[in-house]
Amino acid sequence: MNRTIQAAAVQFNITLGEVTTNLEKVIAALDRVKAKGAELAVLPEMWSTGYDYKRLFSLAEETPRVIEALRRKSAEHAMVVVGSLPEKENQAIYNTAYVIDNGAIKAAYRKIHLFSTMGEDRFLSAGDHALLVPTSVGRLGIAICYDLRFPELFRKLALEGAEILCIPAEWPKPRQEHWRTLLRARAIENQIFVAAANCCGPQGKLDFFGMSLLIAPRGEILAEGGESDTELTASFDFSEMVNYRSQIRVFQDRRPEIYGILP
Repeated sequence: MNRTIQAAAVQFNITLGEVTTNLEKVIAALDRVKAKGAELAVLPEMWSTGYDYKRLFSLAEETPRVIEALRRKSAEHAMVVVGSLPEKENQAIYNTAYVIDNGAIKAAYRKIHLFSTMGEDRFLSAGDHALLVPTSVGRLGIAICYDLRFPELFRKLALEGAEILCIPAEWPKPRQEHWRTLLRARAIENQIFVAAANCCGPQGKLDFFGMSLLIAPRGEILAEGGESDTELTASFDFSEMVNYRSQIRVFQDRRPEIYGILP
């Protein structure tokens, strides 16, 4: 497989509840990563609003115009863009990651695992389907933030043929090392590329550390953000993934008949 793409992770301080401000930041960032050759850009979790729970229902009504702006920018740059937004359906709000490819909405993933520790399950509804989606840059497996703590989801995506895991997040201090360790583990155990975008800076009562990451299938960190607004870019060479999987054959050596269905 002789194919290489340029991936990017966009990291910024989300202004709580200010959709237009956040959209302007993202549009400018997409222009910058395109100038660096990016073909895939991953944005943070709930990037248009942050977790403004009190106003989330009304703020979600602006999501269609946000998606339309992303569609135009994706088409302009011939780029795949992945990021999560509040999605309103009837009386429910979902944390939904949209996959936009060359101006078209290819798929959407509703966050499966809601972070009950911070009351996410009180305000949002959970999704019930994993998502593997073919795009112009490859087969993407989509997950959001807290999903990262559930390795079964990522193994499922890898077994179904994912080549890149795209993970929007709002992962706050002080759990920086959990974030970094879990992302590298998901890459190593599934021998897969990871593009993870976290937000940074204060947002309401929380403080976010950034540290967005682009990771190779061997666990090598190709690019890492600090704690301020930034855009990361790196090349994902798919031949590296194929070669590594031929050397350490974890998928062939699995024993699913012993694992069974976990309770």
